[in-house]
Amino acid sequence: MTISLFEIALQKRHNIQSNASSLDELTGQLSDGFYTTFSTLAHGTKVLGLQAHLDRLYKPAEELGLYPSADEQTVRREIAELAKTLLPKESRIRLILTKDTGDVYLAIQPLIPPSESVYRDGVHVITAEMARHDPRIKGTDFIAQSIEQRKLVKGDVYEILLVKNGKILEGMTSNFYAIKGNTLITAQRGILLGVTRRAVLRLARGQGMSIQYRSPLVDEEFNEAFLTSSSRGVVPIVQIDGKPVGQGRVGAWAKGLSLAYQAYVRERSEKIIE
Repeated sequence: MTISLFEIALQKRHNIQSNASSLDELTGQLSDGFYTTFSTLAHGTKVLGLQAHLDRLYKPAEELGLYPSADEQTVRREIAELAKTLLPKESRIRLILTKDTGDVYLAIQPLIPPSESVYRDGVHVITAEMARHDPRIKGTDFIAQSIEQRKLVKGDVYEILLVKNGKILEGMTSNFYAIKGNTLITAQRGILLGVTRRAVLRLARGQGMSIQYRSPLVDEEFNEAFLTSSSRGVVPIVQIDGKPVGQGRVGAWAKGLSLAYQAYVRERSEKIIE
């Protein structure tokens, strides 16, 4: 798949040649920094939660006294301009801000959405004993630290769940949730608070669920489980480490939240291209 990488500065954009086969490999070729990844919607013309994604770069940069090479308005404009090059297809976009120089990079590739079977049949995940060093910041160093675990995502393994002291924190590239009865259980500490997570928690309350903020146990019995991310939405989990979750099929709560999130996306996403 073609990946295009650009260095963004005020009033200018530089195309950078790269032979990387994935966004993670490309990110590893740059200096350590902060990053965020999201996809376009509505045939490439809209994005959900763009400000929250920009905050993942610009807020930690401000705390470090770092001056990015491009301001937020410039980056917004460049995202729109580059997304136009793939219309009417959707784009998968990664923003990177390096810690050493404050350089801002934008990588873009055509989005390959999950197959319908992912949402219809659910997915299998496995666990790995691992946690982020600084869970509140989405740092590029975590990609390098987790490179061996990421290789396990193949075959029928859809995602890796990060575990610490027998507790499930989050997914490698997602947030994790378990359901017992009408209670949604999800970690609040030691995790990266995903952009999609906030919307899903609000939707869950709207559907009559109660929220319990704690890390689910690896050996705990759940009725249902699912993960969320900006590019995938709500993905039901039917198996963890080879053991079925609940009845081993997509449950009513996960299905309902997935549909509610799709409606939320249609209503709340902002137009970046007229």
